Amino acid sequence: MDPHQTAYLEEAKELLVELETSLLELEDTPDDQELIGRVFRALHTIKGSGAMFGFDRIAEFTHQVETAFDLVRSGKIPVTSEMINLTLRARDEIKAMLEEAETGETTDPGSAEEIINAFIALTTGAAPPAPEPPPQLPPAENVRPGIIAPDRPEIKGRLTTFRILFKPRREILQTGTNPILLLDELNALGECTIIVNNEKIPSLHTIDTEQCYVSWEILLTTDQGINSVRDVFIFVEDLSEIVIEVLEEDLDSLDDSQQKRLGEILIERREISAEALTACLDKQKRIGEVLIGEKLISNQAVANALAQQQHSSRVLKKQKELAETSTIRVEANRLDKLVNLVGELVTLQARLGQKAFRENDPDLISISEEADRLTSALRNNAMSIRMLPIGKTFSKFRRLVRDLSKNLGKEIILTTEGEETELDKTVIDKLNDPLVHLIRNCIDHGIELPEERMHAGKAGQGTIHLKAFHSGANVFLQITDDGKGLDCKAIHAKGVEKGIIQADTVLAEKELFALIFAPGFSTAKTVSDVSGRGVGMDVVKKNIDALRGTIEIESRQGSGTTVTLKLPLTLAIIDGLLVQIGKGFFVIPLSAVEECLEVTRTEANQALERSMLSSRGEILSYISLRRLFSCHDTPPPLEKIVVIEENGHRIGLGLDSVIGQHQTVIKGLSKVYQNVKGLSGATILGDGTMALILDIPQLAQCVKSEPPL
Repeated sequence: MDPHQTAYLEEAKELLVELETSLLELEDTPDDQELIGRVFRALHTIKGSGAMFGFDRIAEFTHQVETAFDLVRSGKIPVTSEMINLTLRARDEIKAMLEEAETGETTDPGSAEEIINAFIALTTGAAPPAPEPPPQLPPAENVRPGIIAPDRPEIKGRLTTFRILFKPRREILQTGTNPILLLDELNALGECTIIVNNEKIPSLHTIDTEQCYVSWEILLTTDQGINSVRDVFIFVEDLSEIVIEVLEEDLDSLDDSQQKRLGEILIERREISAEALTACLDKQKRIGEVLIGEKLISNQAVANALAQQQHSSRVLKKQKELAETSTIRVEANRLDKLVNLVGELVTLQARLGQKAFRENDPDLISISEEADRLTSALRNNAMSIRMLPIGKTFSKFRRLVRDLSKNLGKEIILTTEGEETELDKTVIDKLNDPLVHLIRNCIDHGIELPEERMHAGKAGQGTIHLKAFHSGANVFLQITDDGKGLDCKAIHAKGVEKGIIQADTVLAEKELFALIFAPGFSTAKTVSDVSGRGVGMDVVKKNIDALRGTIEIESRQGSGTTVTLKLPLTLAIIDGLLVQIGKGFFVIPLSAVEECLEVTRTEANQALERSMLSSRGEILSYISLRRLFSCHDTPPPLEKIVVIEENGHRIGLGLDSVIGQHQTVIKGLSKVYQNVKGLSGATILGDGTMALILDIPQLAQCVKSEPPL
């Protein structure tokens, strides 16, 4: 695919997110003209750029939607729930067309036609846009309606200065247009200087207050493209003369020495010729020369002042460099390749470190330590590039909450907190399904119908709150609802019915809530098209386990439920604890490790018989990794115990020796080993040998399984 077409597809997807967000906000405030403008501009840009890059079907379909929304913009039809629903369907159809362009999988053409027909039916009765006669305004002196702008490709993310001449016709106020709002929009695009040309304003006794006598010249420096500037005038281009010029480009690379002087600007604006300017400058003395000539100050004073001026210039330049930031768009697979290469470098560094340690060469050790410092810095930077804020993921669920709550006859709002919290892109990509299932459960099972809520003394409108925050090497996501909470008795009864627990089994609250993640577990009395088959929470558990995360549930009957997901910051490279069992090496994720102990062989054998271990008066579950991995050689006289924490349980893992902390570059297991329980991946050590990475959640399951794995 053409690179420009690829760029368009990416940009169109971002515009669809903006379109959906604006529509959902517009539903709450249907008279908000700014929101109506945002919706219209998103549709217009998708249409215009689509036609430019050969996506004619998308352009044609979006044009029809834009035409209907033009009636909304002009006040001929109101914003209704039906209009919002239909536009959201159109947004989904455009998204399907974009995916069709990427994958080649064809969509149903009847769906687009059905939406267009629905728009036509909805707007029937309103004044159709085509026959609407344009305002019959008398010709205005020196105003040639239309936009004059350079024909150039859209470039975003690069600072550019535009000079914009906005010369409206005098009768523009009679059409209900307020030019000040357009200037406000320009001001929101970047650094803006607005110059008013008021020479045409007549004397007070002859002025007509319904006429616009002024024009504006705007200097705008923005990282938005020229289309964003054109879009501001989209509704007034037939009533105004708009001239857009590019004054300066690529301002990120400019320094103060390239800043234009007044004379250069006047020449560029054709206000004066270069010869005339030079002649005038030749007659002018510098301010220092004038002051010295008048004997008001000394030569030294002028020299000192010039030095101070140069110093200030350097400081300002440095501050400008620090303040300015720029972004570029990079394909995700290039970042993945970079992270993979950094992973290989980490492995190579580990080999170098071991070699230096064995050789005991001071020079080699010094080089290794310096290389280790640089590798760590490179690793942290590469990881940070892949970090994305979770906010965009949160915004996707507004539509889900809106549509599903309406279908179920409930009133629910979604609130969010911590949208700026960053996570690895790979983790974010895999979070969508678990969050969808959790939110659907909140809506279907958690939050009650309005009548039921009011009967219980609650507000009729329920709330789902999404919260994200960092803590140590992990990110926590919380999904909280103010619904009826979990029914402990119903969960216990269902557990007995499914044969998971005995009738007389007494479980702590956390253990009881953990039963709902079992496959096929559901306390719902009926199966609906939303939930009830006991599949969703099983999917949540498996996906979060695959991310090496954990889940905790807190619930109070009648008050609501909070589900907390604990996730690693990244999946590519982790800090691990390297341990040895027999001749094999294993890595335990360091985030799960609480402490390391040492016991005699006799104590270890007793712990093996009882599957329990006593440590400082506390009873821990015990797993012998020698037994788990069928290691039959002679064990050492002292056994090392690594205590891990999983879902509130402390478990002691018995092993031969603890080697130390290790930066672990995670490699996937081949298909042959993918179903081996207790292992989540592998890594290469510095000497080229392989170490297996332990899957802590699956090992924790060993505590409940008899016999062990």
